[in-house]
Amino acid sequence: MIASSPFRFAFILPHRLLAGLLALATSQPAPGSDPIQIRELDSARSRASFSVRVLWMFPVEGQFSTLRGQVRIDPARQLATVEARIVADTVSMRREGTENWARSAEFFDVERFPEIEFRSVSFPIKRLREGGDLPGRLTMRGRSQPVLFSLQPASCAAPAVDCAVNAQGEVRRSEFGMRSRRATLSDHVHLNFDIYLSDLPTPAS
Repeated sequence: MIASSPFRFAFILPHRLLAGLLALATSQPAPGSDPIQIRELDSARSRASFSVRVLWMFPVEGQFSTLRGQVRIDPARQLATVEARIVADTVSMRREGTENWARSAEFFDVERFPEIEFRSVSFPIKRLREGGDLPGRLTMRGRSQPVLFSLQPASCAAPAVDCAVNAQGEVRRSEFGMRSRRATLSDHVHLNFDIYLSDLPTPAS
């Protein structure tokens, strides 16, 4: 949700998957073979949440129950790309009135814009293990902005499979047309992601 503010995001492949991909990256693909591999996000376990402060003091929090996407791996070139899509209508909050407001045209406008999407540019596979910058574009409410995310190093033996990969960041809602209630509602929206990947590859099309 922003161009000018840094937005931290993490997609870390499990070590057992990453090890195989790095091994493939050191060998030449067979003539005519397709080296691209895909890891789907596990939508059943992955979650995204947000919070925004009222009067710059009190956080109002919400969660999205549906997060889809994939990581595309090119072992021959040792590069990867990430695509993530949040289903905006799956937002839930503690109070029904606040939840309806979050879905309304004032905020996410889910009726006209059902998804929030991030697409990265290609980046080195090793960043999935070591961390680092992840540039790309974020699209929300029909507006697309360049963003710079940050990949966090793995914190467990099999991140994104045995434990969630957590990612946090901040964006400016005004950059995506959310300009209402500026006297009482912060322009900064904090985001939190718990990411899991499926354990099975999907053939690239």
